[in-house]
Amino acid sequence: MLALTILGNNSAIPAWDRNPTAHILQSLEECYLIDCGEGTQIQMAKYKIRRSRLHHIFISHLHGDHYFGLIGLLTSMSLLSRTQDLHLHAPAALEQIINLQLSVAGVQLSYPLYFHAITTENIIVDDNKITVKSFKVKHRIECWGFLFTEKRNPRKIDSVRISAYEIPKTFYEKLQKGEDYITKKGTIIPNEEVTVAGIKPKSYAYCADTIYDETLVEKIKFVDLLYHEATYLKNLQERAAERFHSTTIQAAAIAKQAEVKKLLIGHFSSKYEMLDEFLSEATEVFENTELALQGVSYRI
Repeated sequence: MLALTILGNNSAIPAWDRNPTAHILQSLEECYLIDCGEGTQIQMAKYKIRRSRLHHIFISHLHGDHYFGLIGLLTSMSLLSRTQDLHLHAPAALEQIINLQLSVAGVQLSYPLYFHAITTENIIVDDNKITVKSFKVKHRIECWGFLFTEKRNPRKIDSVRISAYEIPKTFYEKLQKGEDYITKKGTIIPNEEVTVAGIKPKSYAYCADTIYDETLVEKIKFVDLLYHEATYLKNLQERAAERFHSTTIQAAAIAKQAEVKKLLIGHFSSKYEMLDEFLSEATEVFENTELALQGVSYRI
C-alpha cells in the first residue's frame, strides 16, 4: 500500500495559505519526502508525519521553492537527537550548499547523512519494498522526476491447492516468484497449480517542474498515480512556455497519452486564489484528475 500526502502545492511564493512544493509518499514501513519547500517541517508536524520513518529525501532541482525548507528539517532532526541514517538524493550542487550551511552554523549532525548526487536516469533506490528511478524533465535548470514502484511477488500461494502436494515451506518464496516445483522423483508441479496471480505493484510518478514535454510519456506509462505540475490555466500557455512550466490541459494531455490511472495537478501560481478552474480545465482532457490539496492523502 502506498499513500501520498501533499504538504505544499504552491509555486515560487507562499500565498493563499498554500505552501511551496513538498510531498510525502508513505508505505506501511516508511515514508519518502519528495522536495522540501519552505515550511515543510511545520507541515510535517501539522499532518503528523513521523520523522523517524523518513530515511530518504529526494530533491528535484535547486529552485528555492523546492529545497529552502531542507536545512531547517535536517538540523531539527539533529536537535531531536536522531541517530538513524538519512539518505539525500539531489543534484550534485546541493551537497556543497548543505555543507556550507552546516559549517557556518557550526552544526555537527547527530546522525549519518549520506548524499547521493543524481547525474543520470537510473535506479537510485532499490530495497526490499520499493524501487525509485530518476528521469529527466525539462525546466530552466537541471531538474529530475522520480518514479516509485512497489516490489511485490508476482504470484501468491493458493493455500487450498498446495495442501495436495508435499512442497516444503522453504520453497514457497520461489513459488511466489513463479518457479515450478520438481519433486524428488522428478515430477514437475507447474507453478499455476499451486499459486494465483499476485496484486500488481503500485506506482507513483512525480514530474517536478517541467515544460510540456511528450518525451515524458514513455517514462511514466501506466502508472497508478501521476503528479504533473500545472502552474497556469490554459490561457497562459505562452507564459508557461517562457518560464518552462505547464498548463492544466498540458498536464492532462500527458496523463492521457501515458494512460495513467489518476492525475494530480499542483504547483499553482500565486496569481490564483481559487483553484476550481484548474480542475474543470484539466478534467476536460483527462477525467480522472484531482487537485493536489494540502493535508489531503491520496491512496494509491
